Amino acid sequence: MKLIKLVPDNTNIDFMRWRKIAIALTMSLAILGFVITGVRGLNLGIDFVGGQTVQADFAEAVDIEELRGKVNQLGAGDASIQEFGDPTTFQIRLPKPDGPEEAAAQVVTDLRAMLQAEYPGVEVGSGQSVSGNVSEELATDGALSLIFAMLGIATYIWFRFEWQFGVGALATLFHDIGLLLAFFSITQLQVDLNIVAAFLTVVGYTLNDTVVIYDRIRENLRKFRKMGIVPLINLSLNETLSRTIATSVALLLAIGALLIFGPEVIFGLTICIFLGLFIGTYSSIYVSAPLLVFLGVNPDSFVHDEEDVAGARPQTEGIGG
Repeated sequence: MKLIKLVPDNTNIDFMRWRKIAIALTMSLAILGFVITGVRGLNLGIDFVGGQTVQADFAEAVDIEELRGKVNQLGAGDASIQEFGDPTTFQIRLPKPDGPEEAAAQVVTDLRAMLQAEYPGVEVGSGQSVSGNVSEELATDGALSLIFAMLGIATYIWFRFEWQFGVGALATLFHDIGLLLAFFSITQLQVDLNIVAAFLTVVGYTLNDTVVIYDRIRENLRKFRKMGIVPLINLSLNETLSRTIATSVALLLAIGALLIFGPEVIFGLTICIFLGLFIGTYSSIYVSAPLLVFLGVNPDSFVHDEEDVAGARPQTEGIGG
């Protein structure tokens, strides 16, 4: 049976033809994304701003979306509801209201009264407050995890290839995070620890795709000494295009199904990864690769490595003989 190929073997797309426009436009959008986030802010969830947590044990299994709708009708803010152990036990988290502690206690009282009226036999535990200090620590740790992940990735690529590749990878991740932050800032979708995990997932995907392309570019730099850097990068992008498209399509189908048919509670997570796959695929082609041209990578970048090996080889062979 003949295998289906998403990308023909003789594909020769001139990606680098639009490199200047692509980098100027998309990096400007990424910078604008950080500006929008700084001005408009993010809709931080309970994990980052504090709130009230209540555990409810129902007499029988309940529909989580129906429960969320009834809790949100209290007007205390968007509730975060998670199954806790079994289908009859749920953890309900509400944002911390403005004002004195009595306001927070009143929220728990209203929640308990609503649950007991709507779900006979339910047992509602006492409310537990998630302090603002703990939430600030979570927000700080989440931001630091992204920063250190990006710096660690850039350092790894720097040592594996050359410094230009490390800078290119860091700029690519900066681009992806900027666009995703802009999306969450504009839509005001809630940002919680799940979204931080989604951001790290996108960073990992972009890194994986970028390293594959960089590895092929380095291989071709050693193979084609007389080829110009622009056609060489074009060649490398076309050679890895089949793998890039196959990986992206497979992941998009899986995440797309989860986005359409999955529960509402993970919508933010899935939409973040879904958009991140598009952005990461684009940036690995039109940001990470073209930046190497502007950073001065050329066909002589790896010549010294092979000359060192060639110079050492006769001596090694002589000793062995």
